[in-house]
Amino acid sequence: MAPSFASVEDMRRRAKRRLPRAIFDYVDGGAGDERGVRRNREAIERRLLKLKPLTNVSQRDLTVPLLGGHLPLPFLIGPTGLNGAVMPGGDLALARAAAKFGIPFVLSTASSMSIEDVAHQVDGELWFQLYVLNRDAARQFVDRALNAGYRTLVLTVDVPVGGRRDRDFRNGFGVPFQMTPRFALDCALHPGWALKQLRGGAPQLANLRSTGATDANSQALLMLRQMDASFDWDDLKALRDRWPHRLIVKGLTDPADCARCFSLGVDAVVLSNHGGRQLEDVVAGFDMIDRIDVPEGKALLVDGGFRRGADIVKALALGADAVMLGRATLYGLAAAGQAGVEQVIETLRLEIDNTLALIGCPNAADLGQDVLQD
Repeated sequence: MAPSFASVEDMRRRAKRRLPRAIFDYVDGGAGDERGVRRNREAIERRLLKLKPLTNVSQRDLTVPLLGGHLPLPFLIGPTGLNGAVMPGGDLALARAAAKFGIPFVLSTASSMSIEDVAHQVDGELWFQLYVLNRDAARQFVDRALNAGYRTLVLTVDVPVGGRRDRDFRNGFGVPFQMTPRFALDCALHPGWALKQLRGGAPQLANLRSTGATDANSQALLMLRQMDASFDWDDLKALRDRWPHRLIVKGLTDPADCARCFSLGVDAVVLSNHGGRQLEDVVAGFDMIDRIDVPEGKALLVDGGFRRGADIVKALALGADAVMLGRATLYGLAAAGQAGVEQVIETLRLEIDNTLALIGCPNAADLGQDVLQD
């Protein structure tokens, strides 16, 4: 498949044109002055690659090991909420694109399609991301994911309260949509998006419909990321005891916290500052990769600001096992639906392959710090 877009940034520009401002800003924005969003990109851009010529790179292998198995590509699609606001059926489009390339898709608690609906309609590897809105709802989410066949649970721990996102505040963004004159005009100026929404119905937080938390207040709390702020290490241990399969903790930046998670039996951690969407003055997960001690049989993932195949190569060279994508695949979804997501994946695949050839490392699994400039 030959992508019609040269880069993820091309997709971003198309997404900005196709989405109403409030929706694009929800996808694209970050907390406060968005220093955290910029820091994620700057951290990646600071690291330079080293050329190692005169190496046989006539054949390249992008496969990487992960938790006892293998990924055909060194990245996966991470959890993002309210994808139905980008496009009706957005969760399904993302999941099917991931399945086509054999990579996992992580369904968010704040998804627009339910745990069960996605599982029934996608023949691929599905992970479920858990927000602890309250203890009862969390237990039900865990049981539903288990019963629906999900075998990897991703607990997000960096949202005891929601970050303050200026763009969303200025736009009055929330669920359900507030049809202000300004938003109505913006919808009218984006008829393609508006017609799809009219046909598909206004996006909802589908998982709440069958968890006993269907009132508008609960939906608002989830959109504002107002979680159970009392959830602590003892609760993590209890969740580890309750969940019988792979458990991943997402939202860590401190080596001591990572070590404690591993000691409790967590299978993998995700270095993440939530894409700069929570507290903006927090270290980029990328900058912490080589500071984490990962025990044998465990895994280290990272997210935040990945836009190029070379970015992913740098993360692997520092010691990450794989990268989680967030905004990148949402830009593809907004630009061209499932085909756009597939083009993002294919573009990154081509860029990783090209980068491996140029730096003289034919196997992604062999990447190490020797390919990074001192």
